[in-house]
Amino acid sequence: MYAFLRPLLFRLDPEHAHTLTLGLLRLAGNFPVTNSLITWLFETPAKPVTAFGLTFKNRVGLAAGYDKNGVAVNGLAALGFGHIEVGTVTRLPQAGNPKPRVHRVPAAQAVVNAMGFPNNGVDELLKESKKWKVDSRSAFHSPKIGINLGKGKATPLEKAAEDYCALLERVHACADYVAINLSSPNTPGLRQLQTRVYLEGLLQAVVKVRNTLTPRVPLLVKLAPDLSEAELDEVLTVVTALGIDGLIATNTTVSRVALAPPAAQTLAGGLSGAPLTQRSTEVIHYLARRTALPIIGVGGILNAADAQAKLDAGATLIQIYTGLVYAGPGLVKAINLKVREA
Repeated sequence: MYAFLRPLLFRLDPEHAHTLTLGLLRLAGNFPVTNSLITWLFETPAKPVTAFGLTFKNRVGLAAGYDKNGVAVNGLAALGFGHIEVGTVTRLPQAGNPKPRVHRVPAAQAVVNAMGFPNNGVDELLKESKKWKVDSRSAFHSPKIGINLGKGKATPLEKAAEDYCALLERVHACADYVAINLSSPNTPGLRQLQTRVYLEGLLQAVVKVRNTLTPRVPLLVKLAPDLSEAELDEVLTVVTALGIDGLIATNTTVSRVALAPPAAQTLAGGLSGAPLTQRSTEVIHYLARRTALPIIGVGGILNAADAQAKLDAGATLIQIYTGLVYAGPGLVKAINLKVREA
């Protein structure tokens, strides 16, 4: 079915196509008949896995950015995901960067996005959370829900911790885990927060807040694929010392090394899809050899073999996004059926 629909969707502007498919998932997920039908079509046997104190029904998750405002969680859950990461959410609504800001590169099975955290703000996300019909306490029926937090564009780096702490206080009760996004290339200066001069103080503040909250929510840090080994080592030193529960590797890349010219060489933003596959797997492999922290592997997963490579490199869970654009929603089931234990 998706092979028939994809050429039609690809005739639309990428962001419009995404808004359309998200809207359809929202509608389908909120009606019991269509929700049950989709669940039946995409259902696979449970393959439980434990990470950062949670039990997931399978290893396949949805990466942040697909459902920024948490409007289609019910429909996405019906596709068979083991976890769904909503956001990135900021304290206040923000429009993001000017359009057009999303570009497909079909020849490379890639996407370049310069979104800049457009979202309706944390208040609206919390309203949407009341409509979620997932029971994340059940490892065998519902996906876990992660919430990805971001610094507002107007917030100075020196005050970034205030944003993350305030967001954590707001969302912790409706999240199974929280991801601290320090690695998007589309918010000016954000990636500097991965350097030790900012990272240590920021995470100290966030962990301090987390430790006052009930229930205790696992904290994960999402990293860029463009960090050097020395920079990754610095991050590991900080997150290990502070008791961070896991890592997400990786976000999109600003590198165009793996993208054959002239495709998208001049487009600003983060590159995802097939050109990121190898680099994200390399980062996972490097991290897994140096830490016992669970890793969610993401970046360039377009088929079950890509997912398996991430698991073999040391990931405990994986996430997809651009793979849905090129392979369609059946990718979730295909991975779940084919993937083996790492």
